Amino acid sequence: MSIDASRLMAMRTAILEQNSALQRAAGLSGAPGTGAAEGGAAAAGFGDALRNAIGQVNEMQAQSSAVTEAYERGETTDIAAVMLARQQASIGFEATLQVRNKLLTAYRDIMNMPV
Repeated sequence: MSIDASRLMAMRTAILEQNSALQRAAGLSGAPGTGAAEGGAAAAGFGDALRNAIGQVNEMQAQSSAVTEAYERGETTDIAAVMLARQQASIGFEATLQVRNKLLTAYRDIMNMPV
């Protein structure tokens, strides 16, 4: 299976257009472009989004621990709030693991592609 350079460039352009459309829909970006600067901005945007998501999961884990400890010390009696915080933290962590697994699979697939 050979890779056609024109098809690869067309796919790249389509991906960049979709990315800029998503950014415009989210209100993040202005003018679309296809230069190297946009590729760097997209990578930084993805990195920032991933960093923020991991930070939110970490915050949920810390909040869950704090609420659990407060319940164990008898400072709060709302078991529903404790269980809700624990479940939110658990679901956030599981989602993070699934994203990590998908990224690793995509990385392996890309690395195994013939050039």
